[in-house]
Amino acid sequence: MRPVRTLAEALGAGVLVLDGGLSNQLEAQGCDLSDALWSARLLADGPEQIEAAHTAYVRAGARVLITSSYQATFEGFARRGTGREEAARLLARSVDLARTAGESVREEVWVAASVGPYGAMLADGSEYRGRYGLSVGALERFHRPRIEALAGAAPDVLALETVPDAEEAEALLRAAEGCGVPVWLSYTVEGGRTRAGQDLAEAFAVAAGNEQVVAVGVNCCDPAGAGDAVELAVAVTGKPAVVYPNSGERWDAGARGWRGDMAFDPVWALDWARAGARLVGGCCRVGPATIGALADGLAAERGDGTG
Repeated sequence: MRPVRTLAEALGAGVLVLDGGLSNQLEAQGCDLSDALWSARLLADGPEQIEAAHTAYVRAGARVLITSSYQATFEGFARRGTGREEAARLLARSVDLARTAGESVREEVWVAASVGPYGAMLADGSEYRGRYGLSVGALERFHRPRIEALAGAAPDVLALETVPDAEEAEALLRAAEGCGVPVWLSYTVEGGRTRAGQDLAEAFAVAAGNEQVVAVGVNCCDPAGAGDAVELAVAVTGKPAVVYPNSGERWDAGARGWRGDMAFDPVWALDWARAGARLVGGCCRVGPATIGALADGLAAERGDGTG
C-alpha cells in the first residue's frame, strides 16, 4: 500500500528491505535487455514486465522498490528517436509502475526513483570508473532535467545510486536541490575507495549536513566489503546507511556479461543492520529468492516474523 509515513520516519523506526536487481528479474521473465537503454527500454515496450518484476520483489518481502529509470535519460531516449515530452512521460511511468506494484500488499511500500550516474547513459561500463572529463557544473546540468521529471512523479525518495566519484555526487546533490523530494546517496566502491580511487570518508562527507539526504552508503559493489563501508558512512555523516551490493560477480562491459561466482550471503544483512544500515537489499544479480531470505532473517532478528 501507499506509505502513511515518510521514508525518514520509517528509517527512524527500523530497517527497511530494499529490492534486488531489476535487470536479472526481467531476464528471468524472458525479457531481452541487449538494448543500450537496458531495462529502461521496457518503459516503452513492455511496462507490464517492469510491474511484474517489482511485484516479485514485493511478494518476496521488499518494502522499498527502486524504479527502472537507472539508465533512462533524455539523451538515451533521444538516440532511439523519442522526444523530450515522451521521455518525460516514460520517466514518470517508471515511478507509477513501482507504485502500482507496491499497492499489491497491505504493508507500506516506498518508491525510490533511480537516478543513475552519467556513465550509465554512455552504456559502456564507465560508471565503474567515473572521471568522465566533465566539470561538476556540466554533470549538474546533465542530471537536473531527469531529476526534475522524476520528482514530478512524486516518488518517496530519489536514489542517487551507483555513483563512482565524489565530484559526481556533488553534482547530483546540487541538481536535486529544491526538487521537493528527499534523496539517498549511494556510491559504487572497490577496495575501500570510490571507483575513481577517492578516499571513501571524504566521499561520504559530501552528504554530511545536507538535510535533504536521508541515507548514505554503497551499492553495486562486492558484498564482502560492504560492512566496512556502512560503518564508515554512519561515522562520517551521522545518517542511516543504505547498502545493496551486487552478487559478487563482476560486469564485463566489453562482453556485456557477468563474470565470477555468486558471493552474496543474506546473513550479512544482519551485520549491516547492526552497523547502522536502515535500507538493506541487493543490486545486480540478486534476485527475489535472496531478498526473501534477507527479509526473513531481518524479521527473525526483530522477533516479529513478518518478513
